Amino acid sequence: MRAIHAPKTSTERRYRRHLRVRKKITGTQERPRLVVFRSLKHIYAQLVDDDRGVTLIGVADNSEGITVDGKGKVARGKATGKLLGQKAKAAGYTKAVFDRGGYRYHGRVQAVAEGAREGGLEF
Repeated sequence: MRAIHAPKTSTERRYRRHLRVRKKITGTQERPRLVVFRSLKHIYAQLVDDDRGVTLIGVADNSEGITVDGKGKVARGKATGKLLGQKAKAAGYTKAVFDRGGYRYHGRVQAVAEGAREGGLEF
């Protein structure tokens, strides 16, 4: 039997997966949520305090201060995570909760997580 309001597009399916992840994961002031958004060309990451509903730090792969080692989108994702980790450490955040945003923990999303760990964040 088919659901009445089944998601039709891949974006809707990803959004539903993200909502399932968000049921379990929340960010606090001491341990904010690291959210990843992946578009076809770029990757974005931000630290969010869900208690107050505030974005603390946001970084994109085309932000100032990014140094990419290598070619391709995975390398840009790793550089994005690294810059976010460095900014978070400078702002006084050492621990975070990783929110993969409904994407698989694979490729660019995994690279952001690894870069953030290298930048000084702890999940």
